[in-house]
Amino acid sequence: MQIEPEHPKPPREGNSAKLGRSFQGQVMGSIGARLRREREQRAQYEQWRNTTDPARNWMITFFFLSSVGVAYWLGTYWPREPEPSSTLPLPKSKVPLHNTKLENMQAAWADFVRVLGKDHVSTLEADLEQHATSDWSSHRAKSDERPFCVVYPSSTEEVAEIMKICHLRRIPVVGYSGGTSIEGHFTPTRKGVSIDFGRMDKIVRLHKEDLDVVVQPAVGWERLNEALAQDGLFFPPDPGPGAMIGGMIGTGCSGTNAYRYGTMREWVLSLTVVLADGTVIKTRQRPRKSSAGYDLTKLFIGSEGTLGLVTEATLKVTVKPESTSVAVGTFPTIGHAARCVAQVVGRGVPIAAIEILDDNQMRFINEAGTTSRAWPEAPTLFFKFAGTPAGVKEQVATVQALARQAGSQTFEFARSQQEQDELWSARKEALWSAMAVMNPGDRVWTGDVAVPMSRLPELIDETKEDMRKSGLRGSIVGHGEHGVGLVKRDYLEHELGVTTVDTMRQIKKALDPLCLLNTDKVIRMQKAGKGDEVQEW
Repeated sequence: MQIEPEHPKPPREGNSAKLGRSFQGQVMGSIGARLRREREQRAQYEQWRNTTDPARNWMITFFFLSSVGVAYWLGTYWPREPEPSSTLPLPKSKVPLHNTKLENMQAAWADFVRVLGKDHVSTLEADLEQHATSDWSSHRAKSDERPFCVVYPSSTEEVAEIMKICHLRRIPVVGYSGGTSIEGHFTPTRKGVSIDFGRMDKIVRLHKEDLDVVVQPAVGWERLNEALAQDGLFFPPDPGPGAMIGGMIGTGCSGTNAYRYGTMREWVLSLTVVLADGTVIKTRQRPRKSSAGYDLTKLFIGSEGTLGLVTEATLKVTVKPESTSVAVGTFPTIGHAARCVAQVVGRGVPIAAIEILDDNQMRFINEAGTTSRAWPEAPTLFFKFAGTPAGVKEQVATVQALARQAGSQTFEFARSQQEQDELWSARKEALWSAMAVMNPGDRVWTGDVAVPMSRLPELIDETKEDMRKSGLRGSIVGHGEHGVGLVKRDYLEHELGVTTVDTMRQIKKALDPLCLLNTDKVIRMQKAGKGDEVQEW
């Protein structure tokens, strides 16, 4: 059977004009089909997204919140380890973040008025200036660093409320007691608030049998001794006139009686302290033999209000000496006087006090006329004696002999209380005499150092030479009790060592993490800024 080959049918007329069987026609047809499919797929996707977006978003949100919750739980269950260091070097210390903006301070003012009453919150210009600096301070506050206001609490509870407000609002605070310090202790550096303890001036309770007394911070040591004298008692630390217990504790002061009776640290039994967040603590109870726990009392003494605010103190007192006397000896040079001091100390003579004034200081006293007599303008030693009448007489004779061996030119001792007051007046008027003879525009700058007794002659000789080279008018008065404050802050490492200061910084951070209390005093909590650079040693 023969099969004929199949022949294709001829195309319809006009079909080749529309599409044709050319390559171009096939391509155009394929593109059109693909575009139709993409439009259909896009429409299907939009329809699917509109129906699934809410559910999908909810799932994403739920997953995110669940992750955050798990992370938080893990963070609390296994908290991040703190910096494993017992010290806090300055480069690792965070910059204090205070809020002294006007609106925040005004809101705090309203809070203070609510707690204290309007009469005990001051923004008067005179009050702000008084609580920023003094004529005898070695550091003056800048105009933009003065406190915004001064508050006057009358109780521990009110101080605690003030600190709670300041802690909540991150407002820096400076405590103020007698205002007699000379190293910038109460000078504000961060604006903020000054807490004046002037209304807290009560002698709360005397325990005569236990030889201790409870006082508030604005009790002056002179007024305290007047009250104690009625019971035959006295409180030995005797810094400058006008000093109050709060400031004496803050600076760890001593006074002229330190040689025999020690410094403030030996005469404080316990403290009531308000911490930076308003927490109130009592460092210990009254029994002297107790050794329970850390000695927090000593921690706050000398802290200059940087760790807490002292609102009450229990002080040791002692029996008033049966007899006292004062003697004054002059010497040809300051070196002779210093050697006499070394001999008296080396012999163990139980004198109550020994102070040295150089020839310039004696000249200032005469020029100022701050005492009732004229003095030889020569290096002078002032001695104070205390004990039984026979004991005092023996001490005077021993010291007179030692002074003669050291080359004394004169030696005079008091035979009555009036003569004692007269002879000792020159020592107590030393600072005020120096200020009285200043020229207009001059400022007083006080330096304060302490060295081993064996190095005293060397210290005095070198200091005299330094003053001579400087061209400044100055004098030497022998004591060492003013604390650190702002003036000597940057030299603390030279005396105590870097790691010791770093340890102090860690203690500060622990008790005052927001750095609200007397910021910048004793130690730095942040690196020095422009214009506040550390002076070279």
